[in-house]
Amino acid sequence: MITVSNLSLRYGKRTLFEEVNLKFTGGNCYGIIGANGAGKSTFMKILSSEIDPSTGSVSITPGERMAVLTQNHYAFDEFPVIEAVLIGHRRLYDVMKEKDALYAKENFTEADGERAGELENIFAEMDGWNAESSAATLLSNLGIKEDLHFKQLKEIDGNQKVRVLLAQALFGNPDILLLDEPTNDLDIQTISWLEDFLASYEGIILVVSHDRHFLDTVCTHVVDIDFGKMTIYTGNYTFWYESSQLAARQRSDQNKKLEDKVKELQEFIRRFSANASKSKQATSRKKALDKINLEEIKPSNRKYPAILFNQQAREAGDQILQIENLSKELGDEVLFSRVNLMVNKGDKIAVLSENSLATTAFYNILTGRDTDFKGGFKWGVTINMADIPNDNSNYFTDKDTNLIDWLRNFSATEKDEQFIRSFLGRMLFSGEEVLKKSSVLSGGEKMRCMFSRMMLQQPNFLLFDEPTNHLDLESITALNNGMKDFRGGGILFTSRDHELTETVANRVIELTPNGIIDKLMSYDEYINSGTVRKQREELYAMA
Repeated sequence: MITVSNLSLRYGKRTLFEEVNLKFTGGNCYGIIGANGAGKSTFMKILSSEIDPSTGSVSITPGERMAVLTQNHYAFDEFPVIEAVLIGHRRLYDVMKEKDALYAKENFTEADGERAGELENIFAEMDGWNAESSAATLLSNLGIKEDLHFKQLKEIDGNQKVRVLLAQALFGNPDILLLDEPTNDLDIQTISWLEDFLASYEGIILVVSHDRHFLDTVCTHVVDIDFGKMTIYTGNYTFWYESSQLAARQRSDQNKKLEDKVKELQEFIRRFSANASKSKQATSRKKALDKINLEEIKPSNRKYPAILFNQQAREAGDQILQIENLSKELGDEVLFSRVNLMVNKGDKIAVLSENSLATTAFYNILTGRDTDFKGGFKWGVTINMADIPNDNSNYFTDKDTNLIDWLRNFSATEKDEQFIRSFLGRMLFSGEEVLKKSSVLSGGEKMRCMFSRMMLQQPNFLLFDEPTNHLDLESITALNNGMKDFRGGGILFTSRDHELTETVANRVIELTPNGIIDKLMSYDEYINSGTVRKQREELYAMA
C-alpha cells in the first residue's frame, strides 16, 4: 500500500498540490490524468523519492519493492542490455555482484566462505538462478532480439533503449510500478503484450499516459489532478470522461429533478458495467463499479478546445484524390513504392507504415513540400486541402510575433482582430494570452495554434501527420471528436493514438517498400486480420 498524507508542493508562489491525501492499494492500476503542467510526472517523482514535497509524506508498506520507468535514457549506457534489466531488481543485482566478486578472489578466506553461503541462500530465495533467463524473456516480449542482449545500451537505438528501460522496471515483479508514458515508441504488438501483462499484475500500478486506449484497457481507477487537488475515481479514463460530462450536463440543467439525475447516473453505470467485458480489466473493474457512490461522480473542471472542421469554404465534389504508381526513395532506402489509390468522397483513411519516415514523406508529397518522387497524384478541382505536419517548426520562425498577428497571416480575407481572437479563443487562448510570443509557446500550444490555422482555412479535405504529439488528453479528445464529426471530402491521417484511429478511420492503407495494402475496414479489424497479417509478411519479405 502507498499512503499519501497531507502532501503539498510549492514552487515560490505557485502551488502545484495542496493537502493531498490518498491511498493506493494492491491489485489496482491507477491512471494519473491532468492537463499539461498539472504535475503528473512531478507527483510520480515525489512517490519515488526523486524530489521532496514541501509538506506531508509518502509511506509504503514495509518490505514492498518499488520500480520506476526511468526517464533518463542515458543512465545505464555503459551496461550490457541484459545487465541493465537485472539492475531493475537492485537487491538481487547487488547480491549477484557481491557473490561474483567473492568467487573472483584469489585468497578466499573462511569468512568469505560464510558470506558466500549467506549470499547463495538469499540468491536462491529471490529466484536468482532464473533471473537472467527471465530478463531475456522479458526483453524478447518487448521486441529486443537476442543478438542485442549483450550489447552495451549505448549501442542500440533510442526506440530499443526505451524498451530495455521498460523491461528494467517490470523485471522481478515489483510490488509497486510507477510508469510514466510507458507506450512511447512501442508498436501495436508490444503495447498489446504490455496491456496483457499489466492487466494481470497483482501489485500496485500508477501510470501516466496520453494513450486513452491503453488507459481504458489497464486502469481500474483514475487519479484526476485539477486545481491543486487530487481525486481518485473508480473506472477507466472513458468512464471518468463520460460520467464527468454527464454530471456537467446535469449541473447545467437546473430544472432536472434530483431523482431523475440519480436514475440517469445509475443507468449510465449499468451500461458501462455491461461494456466492461470488452476490457482486459473487466472483472476487477466491474466489481469496483458495483461499489460506486453516485456522489463520487462530479463535473470536471477541465476545459476542452473546440476543434471543429465543418465550416468549409465550399463543398467537395466527387473527384477527391487519385494517386498513380507513387514511389519515394531516401538514399538507398525505398520508403514506399507502387502506391495506387483512389480516395472516395467521405473516406477517412488511416495511413500506416512500419517506417514513420514513409508516412511523413507521403504527406510531404501530397502537400507539395516534396517534389522528388516517382509517379503522380491529382487533387480534385473542388478540393481545398489543409494539413497538420509532423514538424511545425517552419511555421514559428518569427519568434517576436504574437498569436493574433501569427494567425492573421493565414487569413486570406478577414483580418479583424475580434475575428482572429475568436479562432484563438476556441483553442483556449483568451485575454492577454493572445499576445504571447511564439518563442514562449509549448509544444501543445503550438499544436493548438496549428488547429486554429487549419480551421481558419475552412478546408474540405484534411491531412494529419501525428497530430496528437504534445497534446494533453483534453486536446486529444477534442481532436478525436472533431475528426469523427467532419463531413467534408475526407481525411488522410497517421496517429499512434489507438482510440483516435479506431473511432475515426473507415479505411486503412499501409505503405510498404513493395506496394500498398488497402482495406475498407476499421483499425481494430485491420490489426486483428489474419489475411492482412499474411499480406504484410509477404510484402515485407520481398524487401
